[in-house]
Amino acid sequence: MRHRIGLRIGLSALLLLGMWGGTSLAPAVASTPNPPVSPGLLTALQRDLGLTEQQARERLAQERAATALQDKARRAAGSAYGGSWFDADSGRLTVAVTGDRNAEAVRATGAATRLVQHTAEELDAVKVRIDRQAGAKGAPRGVSSWRVDPQTNQVVVDVVASLKNDSAVRAFADRARRTGSVRIRATMTEPPATFSAGTVGGDPYYTGNVRCSIGFSVHGGFVTAGHCGRPGNFVRGWDGSDMGTFQGSSFPGDDYAYVSVGHGWWTVPVVLGWGTVPDQLVRGSAEAPVGASICRSGSTTHWHCGTLLAKNETVNYQQGSVHQMTKTSVCAEPGDSGGSFISGDQAQGVTSGGWGNCSGGGQTWYQPVNEILWRYGLTLHTI
Repeated sequence: MRHRIGLRIGLSALLLLGMWGGTSLAPAVASTPNPPVSPGLLTALQRDLGLTEQQARERLAQERAATALQDKARRAAGSAYGGSWFDADSGRLTVAVTGDRNAEAVRATGAATRLVQHTAEELDAVKVRIDRQAGAKGAPRGVSSWRVDPQTNQVVVDVVASLKNDSAVRAFADRARRTGSVRIRATMTEPPATFSAGTVGGDPYYTGNVRCSIGFSVHGGFVTAGHCGRPGNFVRGWDGSDMGTFQGSSFPGDDYAYVSVGHGWWTVPVVLGWGTVPDQLVRGSAEAPVGASICRSGSTTHWHCGTLLAKNETVNYQQGSVHQMTKTSVCAEPGDSGGSFISGDQAQGVTSGGWGNCSGGGQTWYQPVNEILWRYGLTLHTI
């Protein structure tokens, strides 16, 4: 019975924010078109995004519609596609395009458009050149991250404000500018770091002296952050009982891992609400657009919400660069690593790292869950 109780708490923590599913990069489709919204989720969105209850309900509905529209709008844009995002002011998906004729086709799908100079393909190529410039050793410590920003139609490189005049940071910025349309922003207050922590009693799982959080249940185990353990590392549950083993792990470069479970533990399609919201059911893994609201569950700071800020961002940790990350305005702290990011009832990813904390604020990156499922041939556990 102890293992069953442990599973409910430990594996539920894995799923708190999860909403993606499937065995490939193609997103799973939610099993219900308009699932009920829990009062706890509405309360969290009101608290963290400054919304009224009605505004929170309307935003969730608008984000669901924008998520469903993304692929159709991108096909309509064709080679003129410059990226897309959810615009909270209008409540619509906005698509950047490089030509008027393509803009008309996109608007016919129901999305708004913005004319831009560069296509997403062109900006992706610029980012790849910066990735190669950083190399395996990563960028200088004062360089936080870099990404394609569809809203400004540039590649944005974020640096730590206090280190912007460091000679190595300035040299990296100068080389980055020469790769294409690049903007340098000195907006970060501290370098990013992973959110693992030393052993503390009562947390979801332990690997050696490291505490992390479960991300999402898959058939046979769960997914979590790669920096939390290496293949072969043994895992103990929140109660100290034997739980499972890391079967695969990648960090840096990526930040994901797969842990198989046994010893009386089993998987459930649930993300733990920690008493802030009811435990959340996971119905799939459809990818939310930039600008959508998103929430995170972790064993240290429990349940917090914010906004999805950017995709395909390269994050420069002390251990090396991690690619194809998603950035959010959600806070996190040590011990939250590996925990669930969820949008509505769709799994989004597992917590990697960030800067700041949940007292003064900060930002957090996650590893998209569909890539993890594809990499290890896993199936997300959904209802």
